[in-house]
Amino acid sequence: MLPQHHVSAASSGTRPLWQEILRGAPLTVGFVLAFWAAGALSSSLFSGPTGALRPHVAATAHSLPGNWWALLTCALWAQNLGGYVLGTALVLAVGMPLERRMGSLKFAAAALASHVLGIGAALALLAAARQTMGSWAQEMSGHLFLGPSALTAGVAMAGTAMMPTLWRRRVRLVVFALLVLLALYSGGFADLVRLGAAGTGALLGPLLLGRPPRFRRPVSSRHEGRVLIALLVAVSAAGPVVAGLVPHAAGPLSVLRFLFTNIQPVDPQTLQSLCTDPGQAKDCAAAQLQLRAGAGGIFMAILPSFLLLLLADGLRRGRRFAWAGAVLIQLALSLLAGITIAGVLQRAAPDTAAVEGIGTIEAPGYPHPFSLVLPLLLPVVLSIVLLITRRLFLVAAPPGTYTRLALQIFLVGAALGAFYLLAGLALAGDFTPVPGPAELLADIPDRFLPLGYMLDVSPAFFPQSTAAVLLYEGIGVIFWAATAGLVLNTFLRAAPIQHNAGAARAREILKTRQGSSLSWMTTWPGNSYWFSSTGESFIAYRVVGGIALTLGVPVGPGPQTKATFADFTRFCTGEGWTPCFYSVPQDLRDHAASLGWGSVQVAQETILPLESMSFRGKKFQDIRTAMNNAAKAGIRAEWTTYATAPFSVLAQIQELSEEWVADKKLPEMGFTLGSLDELNDPDVRLLLAIDGHQRVHAVLSWLPVYRNGIIEGWTLDYMRRRSTGFRAGIEFLIASAALSLKDEGCGFISLSGAPLARVNTDSPHLPAPSDPQAAGGLDRLLDWLGATLEPVYGFRSLLAFKAKFQPHYEPLYMLYPDAASLPAIGNAVTRAYLPTISLGESLALARRILRRPKRSQPAGGRNPTHVPGPKHGDGPKG
Repeated sequence: MLPQHHVSAASSGTRPLWQEILRGAPLTVGFVLAFWAAGALSSSLFSGPTGALRPHVAATAHSLPGNWWALLTCALWAQNLGGYVLGTALVLAVGMPLERRMGSLKFAAAALASHVLGIGAALALLAAARQTMGSWAQEMSGHLFLGPSALTAGVAMAGTAMMPTLWRRRVRLVVFALLVLLALYSGGFADLVRLGAAGTGALLGPLLLGRPPRFRRPVSSRHEGRVLIALLVAVSAAGPVVAGLVPHAAGPLSVLRFLFTNIQPVDPQTLQSLCTDPGQAKDCAAAQLQLRAGAGGIFMAILPSFLLLLLADGLRRGRRFAWAGAVLIQLALSLLAGITIAGVLQRAAPDTAAVEGIGTIEAPGYPHPFSLVLPLLLPVVLSIVLLITRRLFLVAAPPGTYTRLALQIFLVGAALGAFYLLAGLALAGDFTPVPGPAELLADIPDRFLPLGYMLDVSPAFFPQSTAAVLLYEGIGVIFWAATAGLVLNTFLRAAPIQHNAGAARAREILKTRQGSSLSWMTTWPGNSYWFSSTGESFIAYRVVGGIALTLGVPVGPGPQTKATFADFTRFCTGEGWTPCFYSVPQDLRDHAASLGWGSVQVAQETILPLESMSFRGKKFQDIRTAMNNAAKAGIRAEWTTYATAPFSVLAQIQELSEEWVADKKLPEMGFTLGSLDELNDPDVRLLLAIDGHQRVHAVLSWLPVYRNGIIEGWTLDYMRRRSTGFRAGIEFLIASAALSLKDEGCGFISLSGAPLARVNTDSPHLPAPSDPQAAGGLDRLLDWLGATLEPVYGFRSLLAFKAKFQPHYEPLYMLYPDAASLPAIGNAVTRAYLPTISLGESLALARRILRRPKRSQPAGGRNPTHVPGPKHGDGPKG
């Protein structure tokens, strides 16, 4: 007889599959069974509820107050067999995992509340719309809603409250973008219900978890900001196509489909009247051409949307060319939308708008001016958003890329034009009337334009045979497909590392001469370069508000440092700037002090000499524990670079970065603090904590420190840890890097600096007290500021974390020539670290500072090994 625990396992393993399903998601399975049973018993599986049953089970604009129960029962019926199949798939795909995770009670509450309140929100919107868009609201009164799509959308959004911050935001963006797109362009009653249910679910999810919903502007990194803008542009491009595919699109923005999908509907009566009048033979042929437009004609009709989707991929990659193209297209659409709407206002009857082309186009029926102004606002708003976020899109292609692109596009167009001319002459008999060389040549530009845009000018001839139609429509498709491939290739081409005219020269000096452990940061975007008269030294700086803020020591031969310092000071004086040297070591500070400059300590750098590094002894107990636990968990340290890492690894690194930024209420800092963009450098090494399943638990980046052409050390810059991963990942990676780089012959590693934090010589894990002999009140002010910002950025806790590696400490100073410039210098430093901070984020920072609790300084010290490591996303603050 098996032991009792074996008996239980065996019986559990032989439990039927249906019992396992019911055990995990009984409500989901029960709903699906009731869904099909209701349809079968009412004979509604193939055609939906009909006759007297429909008012009682279908939600409409008139369900309240008489048939209030329809708000509940509508979820148990669908309009046809396809609706039952699709509804079942949605319920099972969403309900099975979420019910197991949320629990049946919370799952039922989220589904029921979001379904009912979603319908209520749609009814409230229709009631409000009667004042401004009466015709649309009246049209919606004839629509109905059936099926479980609303409760599925609601419970899915409620379930996102349990997701990590990054994925919660991404899932919500995708779902809400889709639902808003359908509501604005399709505009059906069901679209409004689904949008209302999703919004209700998003608000209800946090409440079910016992916390209130948070309403704040999401903070994202540069990379994620690009993704969001790209998604916005893509949705704006896809929306009109969706409206064009819906037979009776009636959304507030559905009129924009005529700017994107310019094949205009021709009713049979209009076609018959055109074709029976001999004087309108050309119009008849044009109408027939639209009616039989094949795949080529459809592609050309949606060309504007296609181009915007193409540029959206470039925006995702931060490309400046894509940003400029998107802005130009949106501005052009704003102009075209204004012209179209002005024409509608001048010529249209209350419900019908005559549009250039063939026949008449049924306008959505909005007599109120707001209904016609609203579509105009979308391209205008998108243009403004793109202009506001222009700093996100600064990635330029290698020099000459777009000159070659223009030449290639011209050659493709010329080749296709010549082919069209020759093939048209060969197939001249298949056109009506038969064209000559002059007519074919004049028609070439029209072949590259979207079908329908030239219908106000009657074409000279029309294709009749299949071969002629393929030629007539296919030339434009081939041209734009080739153009898209060429443009996409420019987006895929690696951007040059050099971001400034002197960057390549500065990088060469940096590798062949000497600087400091922070000098590699001078290669980052945002810096300008000044070169000494000898050409052997340079200083990286940025001008903010008249302050020339440098980064680190002058890079070049050591004996020229003092002369370079003096020459750069004279250069700044000649330009009308005030020089400020930031993050410089003690020896340069002493030299500046001899010249009458003031100074203040702004950071504490931590150096680990590798020659004697072994991590032995009681003081390294935490480090050894981290390494032993990593080995037990099957986690290894692996070196790579951003360019050579597999795509799956890069995706995880991006995920870790965005998860950290999404949890913050303030943007990423810059200047001496690297972000995801600075990893993409072939000279920067990445060290990953990765397990046997290729899951990345933590990542560090290391910047090279050169001296006379040889790498003598490495500086830690970027570090992120997965919130649900190996907790000691950062300690494990730093220790692994130290041992690995020691074996490579490096002399030291720098754990970088911690701004506004100084070491306590008596207790390194505690911040240093204010120095009463320091430069007036400035040091005391910085000490207070460091303590105040501690809950926000954790500078002091980071310095305390580094103490467990027993480093050597080197102070870093800020040098300034005149104390009267300190307010301007403070502004320059702030804007260098937070160049994109908004007014709202500034107020959020101020609120956190003002409500910082007052705590007394501990009298005694703690064991450094008990100091907690950095939070999952904290990185070195240089």
